Amino acid sequence: MGRNGCAPIAAMADLPPAASLVPLTDHAGALAWLARDPALAEVLARTPPLPVLTPAADPFGRLVRSVVGQQLSTRAAASIHGRLEGTLGRVTPETLLRAAPDDLRALGLSWAKVRTVRALADAALSGQVDFAHLATLPDEAVIAALTPLPGIGRWTVEMFLMFALARPDVFSFGDLVLRQGLARLSPGLPAGTAQAQWVAAWSPYRTLAARVLWAEAGRLREAARGEAVRGRTVPSDPL
Repeated sequence: MGRNGCAPIAAMADLPPAASLVPLTDHAGALAWLARDPALAEVLARTPPLPVLTPAADPFGRLVRSVVGQQLSTRAAASIHGRLEGTLGRVTPETLLRAAPDDLRALGLSWAKVRTVRALADAALSGQVDFAHLATLPDEAVIAALTPLPGIGRWTVEMFLMFALARPDVFSFGDLVLRQGLARLSPGLPAGTAQAQWVAAWSPYRTLAARVLWAEAGRLREAARGEAVRGRTVPSDPL
């Protein structure tokens, strides 16, 4: 139920299912669809246009970037990943395995993340995971292919689906900021099944809905610091 005790999208007509493997080329139709949810429409109205996501040319490197960002602020993750790129040049399976674990640790990766990125490199080189082929798989199949690797949980793969494969219909309930965003939109709606059913009604554009909630969280953080407006770009995507 929504903030006023009624389902936010109860009256929305069924939408023909979008091809979930195909990235959006623009946001016009998705924004119109999401705006039919009254609670989300208020947030959309104050969210600056977000760039369209495109598939990453290097999905392996993008997944490493997601691993670096686990449980870190956007700024801290970007700093560590920048040091990683500065040291390795290009982040590839070969360069990661050539680097000594102690050197990776010295760049700011935790020992758990050192283990994870090296396991990713091993999986890529051995053929256990065909990163080029992942783009052809449904979302749940990508999750099934990657989560057996150490340190790769569902949140990490959901970020990979969004920001490496540009999948249009992903929402991560493992993301604290998104859960907080849902609670702000509808404080009386219990977490769990009720929230999942509400978010399901945003399909097939749940990725954009998630990005809007991240952008709103960034706006609120800036406002709390007294840094809002003044022409600054509000942080949005977490990676």
